[in-house]
Formats: sequence, structure tokens, C-alpha cells
Amino acid sequence: MPVTADTLPTDAATPTLARPVVPGRGQLRGAGLGEVTLTGGFWATLQATNAGATLQHCLDWMERLGWLANFDRVAQGRTQAERPGWQFSDSEVYKLMEALAWEHGRTGDPAVEELFITLTDRVAAAQDEDGYLNTCFGHAHQAPRYSDMEMGHELYCFGHLLQAAVARLRTAGEDRFVAVARRVADHVHREFGPEGRVAVCGHPEIEVALAEFGRATGEPRYVELAQLFVDRRGRGLLTPVPLLSPAYFQDDVPVREATAWSGHAVRALYLAAGAVDTAVENADAELLAAVVQQWTRSVERRTYLTGGMGSRHQDEGFGDDWELPADRAYCETCAGIASVMVSWRLLLATDDVRYADLIERTIFNVVATSPRQDGRAFFYANPLHQREAGSDVRQDAENSRAEGGVRAPWFDVSCCPTNVARTLASLNTYFAAADEDTVTVLQYAPGELAVALDGGGQVRLRVDTAYPADGVVDVTVLSVPDRPVDLRLRVPAWASGATLTRGEEPDVPVPAGWLEVADVHEGERLVLALPTTPRYTWPDPRIDALRGTVAVERGPLVMCLESTDLAAAHDLEDIRIDPTVPLQDGDDGAVLARGAIQSTVGATGSLPYHASPAATRGATRPVDLTLVPYHQWAERGPAQMRVFIPATTAVGG
Repeated sequence: MPVTADTLPTDAATPTLARPVVPGRGQLRGAGLGEVTLTGGFWATLQATNAGATLQHCLDWMERLGWLANFDRVAQGRTQAERPGWQFSDSEVYKLMEALAWEHGRTGDPAVEELFITLTDRVAAAQDEDGYLNTCFGHAHQAPRYSDMEMGHELYCFGHLLQAAVARLRTAGEDRFVAVARRVADHVHREFGPEGRVAVCGHPEIEVALAEFGRATGEPRYVELAQLFVDRRGRGLLTPVPLLSPAYFQDDVPVREATAWSGHAVRALYLAAGAVDTAVENADAELLAAVVQQWTRSVERRTYLTGGMGSRHQDEGFGDDWELPADRAYCETCAGIASVMVSWRLLLATDDVRYADLIERTIFNVVATSPRQDGRAFFYANPLHQREAGSDVRQDAENSRAEGGVRAPWFDVSCCPTNVARTLASLNTYFAAADEDTVTVLQYAPGELAVALDGGGQVRLRVDTAYPADGVVDVTVLSVPDRPVDLRLRVPAWASGATLTRGEEPDVPVPAGWLEVADVHEGERLVLALPTTPRYTWPDPRIDALRGTVAVERGPLVMCLESTDLAAAHDLEDIRIDPTVPLQDGDDGAVLARGAIQSTVGATGSLPYHASPAATRGATRPVDLTLVPYHQWAERGPAQMRVFIPATTAVGG
């Protein structure tokens, strides 16, 4: 039975059931913050690092650079024409506050709560009487409010404030910060609602935020305004900006008419998430079908093996179909997070397993790739080929470049660190879902689940696994209500040869997709074996930039070859991999392969073209290759790297 508002357990001010997305209807209900506890392994480690290092790291940088003091200056009437940070720096404070709200809801850490309250005091003091709240516009010596809808980001900043308020409302209930957000939302409704100005923000975000804030507060006006903003997109309401096309802003084609995502990737994906939210709330099948079509085509033709989206540096945007160069992949970390946001909403709405598969690919190979192991440096862009080892970056200065092959402690535009922080703080809410008397385990990590059922009671499970290092997922049913309940496990699309063992029954092969286990009982044990044997992955031949290459994957992880693992005399560009030789597991999650060093010959000063293929080929020598998980690349220092490696033969391509 589809989930509706009437069948959902209440989650207002209930941290156990709090979650970022609570649709009024749909096929699934996502797990609450306290319904999934990660007790160890890959993701628990990242969450702990996020809590212990990243949150304070983000706060320190924003304090140091004056982004927080911007609020103090507005409150004290000391604004000037120039202020620290880009016009959207307020949004980073709000994303940090969202992360803090989820973190406190997850752990109850009093220090996190104290920090949230301190930030609330500073933000609230800067709010104008009519609810407007921005440190870049509308005050003495500043440009007027809404005088730059294209690049001003005022509604974008409001959106992130509202999303932080959703996290706060659902984990702590009504408080001063939620009151600030209500005043902001009411202000936006007066200014841009049915009786206000007909306009949109150059950077979508207000759409998804208003929809969720409306759900959280029970105020339909906010959801209606979100729908209004979605319907206004693509109608040429923004003034043309030099060097940026209307497509960059998703202002060229109405959302219902678009067939694929284009333009600035984060903008496109935030807009799509908001479109799904409003489509679900309004039972708008046409709009939902449009986003499903956009997801399908964009995933099939415009998405990298890592799940990364955005192949163009100039616009941080999507390229055309099959435009997926490895060395010029932009794949912004924020676009990966936005992709997860869209896929999660589509999963809840449709119960289609392919959305959960893409979420897994993206969180392991984009989200987890961004933060350094210590949680104090980040990738902004995530290329799949680094031709030259990046130069190390200063640890005490902003990095002005989004790319460069080395994780940086902070950026001139530092949207990614705070986005990673809020995502990791709430990540366990993406690991399970419920529907009537069925619990679905979506992602695998060691931990415990205590998922409430619509009909009352809960299903408690323990998951033991070394995933993704190992594909064995051992599930023990700790307790179930006194009635038939079912369990579903996700078998990833890559897991050919998966098997299930139920109690003392013999292993049975299971296909990719949803694995239904009917009528589970207390004390029952289920063992899902997902083969993580390393495998070759060939690019579609229509991807011109990747012809003649092959990648390696192991379970959900994309692997890469780093110059760090080559002898000093070997050039990464001369390495070929032999796909006729089976791959083998190495130590610490590495994969071992066989290849060749194929040195090139050519006249000095000549063009890099030759009369025959043989003219570019010199002697070949065999070489053993060690590939490491892509999310670990550059952890050992600046390095050359590539995911797609030229093959010695065309086998499989």
C-alpha cells in the first residue's frame, strides 16, 4: 500500500523519526534519524570524522574569513559596500547549522546544541522587521533587495536557511531559529507569491526548501509557492548574463518540457528535487514523469562511472549526450549530493530500485571522495583522470581553484565542505525504508535498525558486514511484531551471482533488484552474499573520449590507477591494462591487474600525429598494476591518476 500522510508516524520534534524528506504520499517512508544506527565500518568512520573534525573546521573558517561577522555587522548597523565572502556566503552558515541540527538529533551532543544556539543568536539578530534576512543586500551602502535576481542568490540563501530549520524543527521542535525561518518564508510568500512579483532566483534551491518546510510546518502556502517557482522556471524571467546562457540557469525550457538535465549541474539538480517534491504533494503525475524522464536520459548519457554529474568546467554544468571526458570531468561534489537528493525523492515516490543503486554509486565514489581522511580538506571537483600531479595547497589559505588534484582546506567558493557536512550528519536516514508491514534495507553497513511500521510496532535488525571491503551481509532479526512482516534487501545491479541463505536452508541465487523475504521471525538469520570480485567495465562506444579504455570496479567501488603505485621510471600515460588477464584482490581493498608499458616514439618537435598506428608505438614491457579505490586517491600526496585505462586489446569494447 502506498504511504500517505495518514499512515506516516509523526516526526515533529521526534529525533528518532526525524528525516530530511517527509513526502505527504508515496511508495516508501524513509527511515528516521534514530531508526538506523551505524555501529562501525566505512560510513560510521566518516560520520565520526564529520562530527569530530569537519563541523568545527567549517565553523573556524567562516569565523576566520568574516562570513559569520557579516551577520553581526547587519545587526549592529555597520554594513559597508564591501563585505567578506561571495554574495551567497550566508548559505554556508545555514548548511553548517543544518549539519549541526542533524548531528545533535543523531547524538544528543550538548556541545553541538550549544553551538547551534550561539549561531542562532547571531543569525536572528540580523533579521529585518519584515522577515528579510541577508547580509549582502538591502542595508546601508549595499545594493537594494532583489536587484540582482540572476546572481544575487538571495532566495538561494533563504532556501538553505529553511532546510536548516526543517532539520531543527524535526529534531528539537519549535524554537527561535524555526521562528526566524517562518518569518523568512512568510516574507518570500508576500514578495513572490501569487500577489507578488513574478520572478525566480538564478540559483534554484528555494523550491526544494519551501516544499519541505511546508511539509514540516503543515503550512500549504509554502508548498504552493514552491510549485509556483517550479512552474516559472524556463520562461525567460532572468535577464541575460554575459557568457552565461539561459540554459545555465534552467531558464530556457519549462521543467515539464525538458527531456534531460542541462546547464549548471547543481542548479539543475536542486530544481529537479524541488519538482519531485511538488509533484508528489500535488499528485502531479505529469511533472513527476517529466523528472523521471530527465533522470533516465541524464543517467544513461550524461553521468560518469562514479555517479558524478557535470562534464564542463566553464559552466560547472552538464555536457551534451555522451560528452563525458575523463580528464575534464568536473563532477562537483555538490552536484553529487544534489543527485542523491533527487534520486532519494524519486525512490520514495516510485519504489524503483535503480534510484537506490545510483545513490550507492554516488555516495561511495563522489560524496566519500571529497573529504580527506582527517575531515579537514576537500575536493570540489572530482575528475576521473589527473594528467599532472597537483601542486600541494596551503593549509592556512583559501584555494581559489575548484580543481587541482589536491584536497584543499577551504575554497574561495566553499559550498562543498558544508554540503558534505550536512549530508554525512544525516546519512543514516538513507539506509532503510518502510512500507506498511515491510522494511527495506537499502544500503549496507554494520549497525542496528529499529524501524517503525505503519500498523504499529517495529522491526529490529542487526547487520554485520565488512561492506564494501566484503560483500557478505549478515542480517539477524532481533524482534518483530506479532503479525506477518516482510523484509526486503537490495541486490545491486552490479552483483551478478548473488546468493541468499535463510537459516539452515541451502543458498539460492538471487537476481539484481529487490529481494523479498516474506514473514521473517525473531532470531532468524539471513545472509546475503554479494560477489565483490573485481570486474572490468567498458564505456559505451558513443563516449568518444573513452574509446579504447576500460575501467575496473570492485563491488560498489570504482577503482583507479595512481602514479604513486608505479615505479619512478614509469609514466602513467604509457600504461596499458590487459583485459584478457583476470583481476585479483590485493591487500587493503586494492585490485591487482596485469598490463604493459608501451613507450611512444616520435620526432622531436613534430605534431602528435603519425602516418600509421605503428609510428606511435615503441617497445612494450609487461608490468604489474595495483589499483586503489577512487575515493582514496591523492590521500598519499599529489599524484597522477586515471579511472579509465587504455587497454592492450579491444576485448569487450
